[in-house]
Amino acid sequence: MRMGLTIDASCDLPEKFLREHRIAVMPVTIKVDGETFTDNRDPAEVQRFIDRRLGSRSHSAETEPTSAEEVQKLFMERLVLEQDCVFCLTVTATRSPIHDNVVRASFAVLRSYRDVREPAGIPGQFLMRVIDTRNVFAGTAPVVWEAARLIAAEMPPAAIRERLNHVASHSYGYLMPRDLYYLRARAKKKNDRSVGLVSAMLGSALDIKPILRCFRGETGPVGKARGFEQGSQQLFDYAAARVRAGLIVPMVCVSYGGDLAVLPSLPGYVRLREVCEECGVALLEAPMSITGMVNVGEGAVTLGLAAEEHEPDF
Repeated sequence: MRMGLTIDASCDLPEKFLREHRIAVMPVTIKVDGETFTDNRDPAEVQRFIDRRLGSRSHSAETEPTSAEEVQKLFMERLVLEQDCVFCLTVTATRSPIHDNVVRASFAVLRSYRDVREPAGIPGQFLMRVIDTRNVFAGTAPVVWEAARLIAAEMPPAAIRERLNHVASHSYGYLMPRDLYYLRARAKKKNDRSVGLVSAMLGSALDIKPILRCFRGETGPVGKARGFEQGSQQLFDYAAARVRAGLIVPMVCVSYGGDLAVLPSLPGYVRLREVCEECGVALLEAPMSITGMVNVGEGAVTLGLAAEEHEPDF
């Protein structure tokens, strides 16, 4: 059975990984200051967004995730011909409508795929399985990484689905923003009360940075630090400790809202890289999606891993 993967553009993973595993990307359209960007994880488009230096203006951007009709078109024109089973992995349904769009599209695809496959001489059933990663940005990476591994191992679709749901319920996504005012302005536009004005004012005045966590679809602060550098140290030290304690999926993904060359200069990052190497854990580095930068600001760091349930200690 030919099996494949699709993700939405805000799932942060390296371009090389996506190419190696032939992962299709469902794009997000972003409109800001009269300009339109297609977020499809194309490095050139990400760089164009960064080079435009939209800065604080991006918080007012309008984002348009792939519609159900666009998802249906992608499948009917391409994926039902190329694959026999496709796993569609999306950011958490609590933060984006993309999951619901893909679910709606799946009903139409599964009703009509034979109209495309039979004339092309492709026999057999087509399966489409939609998985909510229950996370955001780099926090989605453990589920995608595990899906690619299981497909390569030719595991049956039912076993893959069960395993991915388990990994999703044990995936942790962390975020360190640089600019609390930006984060608060974006949250206000989306009617998200997770970052209040008083917190943003106090945090900016005292250079206090929150460490935010997404776990099982719920997002909120789990720590704080005096300055971005100290926060980076705390976050990467935490990740190194979880690597040593043992992970459900042997990988950690870090995404950055800017030039990835900055990562090694952040306190604690080189040590995290060393610990991952010592423990045989893959460390993936990915540019943050344009969608991510619009929502949390340029220069932010996100980190994803999957581990047994625990309370973070920052």
